[in-house]
Amino acid sequence: MRILQIQGLRAFAAILVIIFHARLLGGGFIGVDIFYVISGYLITGLIVREIKITGTLNFRHFYVRRLKRLLPTSSFVLVVTAITSWILLPPNVRTSIGRDVIAASLYISNYLFAWWQNDYQNLDATPSPLLHYWSLAVEEQFYLLWPIFIFALTKIRKRGAVVIGISIATALSLVISIIQTESSPIWAFYSLPTRAWELGAGALLVLAPKLMIRNSLIAWVTWAGVVGLFFSAIHYNSDTPFPGINAVIPVLATVLLIATVNSWPPILNDLSNNKVAQWLGAISYPLYLWHWPVLVLPSTYLGRPLHLYERGFCILLTVLLAGLTHRLIEEPLHRNKNLRPRTVLFAAIGATLASTLLGLSISATASTQVTVSGKSTQTFSLEKIMRKPLVYNDGCQVNYGDSLSGKCTYGDLTSAKTIVLYGDSHAAQWFPALARLAKEEHFKLVSLTKSACPSAEVPRSDRGAYKDSECVKWRKNSVKRIQTLKPMAVILSGSQHYGPPPGVKDRATWWRNGEILALTALSGSSQNLIYIADTPHPARDIPSCLAAHGGKLCDTSVPSQYWVVPGFSAINPTPWLCTTYCPAIKNGIVTYRDASHIAVDMSIALAPQLRNKLRQLRVL
Repeated sequence: MRILQIQGLRAFAAILVIIFHARLLGGGFIGVDIFYVISGYLITGLIVREIKITGTLNFRHFYVRRLKRLLPTSSFVLVVTAITSWILLPPNVRTSIGRDVIAASLYISNYLFAWWQNDYQNLDATPSPLLHYWSLAVEEQFYLLWPIFIFALTKIRKRGAVVIGISIATALSLVISIIQTESSPIWAFYSLPTRAWELGAGALLVLAPKLMIRNSLIAWVTWAGVVGLFFSAIHYNSDTPFPGINAVIPVLATVLLIATVNSWPPILNDLSNNKVAQWLGAISYPLYLWHWPVLVLPSTYLGRPLHLYERGFCILLTVLLAGLTHRLIEEPLHRNKNLRPRTVLFAAIGATLASTLLGLSISATASTQVTVSGKSTQTFSLEKIMRKPLVYNDGCQVNYGDSLSGKCTYGDLTSAKTIVLYGDSHAAQWFPALARLAKEEHFKLVSLTKSACPSAEVPRSDRGAYKDSECVKWRKNSVKRIQTLKPMAVILSGSQHYGPPPGVKDRATWWRNGEILALTALSGSSQNLIYIADTPHPARDIPSCLAAHGGKLCDTSVPSQYWVVPGFSAINPTPWLCTTYCPAIKNGIVTYRDASHIAVDMSIALAPQLRNKLRQLRVL
């Protein structure tokens, strides 16, 4: 039986997710958590009722019903998204698109994206148009295991075994979620063990004894749920550690709303039971499936964020596509009561195989060659353009979770002269140039670089796998080593484009104060403290832009602000990379390897200019 209020709650959850991804609401991602609680409540209710009535559970019929409900729509959107991506996106991303199609087909994309995004080298990568399939993977994995778990609990001849078993599983999942959100936030966000408690909370609503709430308090409980959801949606943002303890508020709020669903105040009933809300609830599944590729594909194709009016158009297109999908795919299948279980199973296997073959086909057409036409036609290897400096391959670009660099010594290892490179990936981008100079000028090069840890000691908020305390500890270890080495020069650099913590009104002051702290920490370690100002910031992913468009559209990098405090010997690389504009290709060399860092070949090409500056500073 369809509960109208829950259908309205589904609509609300879908709207939250859409406006979050349209960058209109910071905490709209809690819509997924609302979906999970609803799913746990409804699915557990179906399982428990069948066991209570029949004394057993027909697993075959259960899984067939889930396949019939979920697979046709998800497979259709998956195929359309995959083919559209194949046509619109450049050949260099087809390997990853094909991989994502296969993972989504097999409902393992949550673990693929956790593994992929947990690698700091991929954090600035173009988002996959299939990224949102991670939540479907979590739900399908839950559906696969949950009926088996509940049925096994019913076989324990002990009163309350089912409630106790689910309570323990839910509590254990919550504890794991809280711990892992702190230690491995990306895995916590994507994995089933850290999300199962949200579905378990919905399940406990079905099994726990009904709470006796005085009539005078029911409205207060309902409004507490409403306030909890709105507080989370407005107060949370992408920097909020999640799920963990912060997910308790939206999950508990949803539980309160479902628990009092038969006693909602008239205004909430009117909002949830009207025709628009009910229709949006009915199409919430295809609405969720369509919204992400509709928002991501145009942005990726254009190579820039969408304007507000463009995002508004994409939302309208999402609603249109979801409505058509519901009418032409979901409703006919729902009304068709003659589909045999065997037919559904074979169709599911066929759809999975077809999607997997499509993913393999897309990957097979990937190309690492890009041809750019202009005054002369040039062909580049994207694989060569996008390769990273050596320090990424030998462990000397320190990863998340680590706070100590290795030996990381290069150049002339017998030399008595040492230069230290110190900072984040924007310092590491100068490693190829300095490594060449180290060999030619016969000095020892020590590379101390860590992702997202600029040498400027700026405070930052924890985000994803980034922990500011870990960065602070790495800086202390690195400074201690530099003080011990007493090098003839320390070359610092860092990306200025991180988000400052809440409350910072003046980015320039925030950054310069961080540089002053670095200058003070390194005082006395070397006679030459040199700061390389940040390189121009690309407005687009340059290799992808060249592969998709080429030409002047890619010449849109913007010089970074020149923020270097007195006390450092400053080097400004912007004139080396820009004239009246900042080209994507300079002197036949592609300037950037992504949307942030100069390419290895460009770094090497700038070695002569860097050598001249170091000679002017009497380092060489």
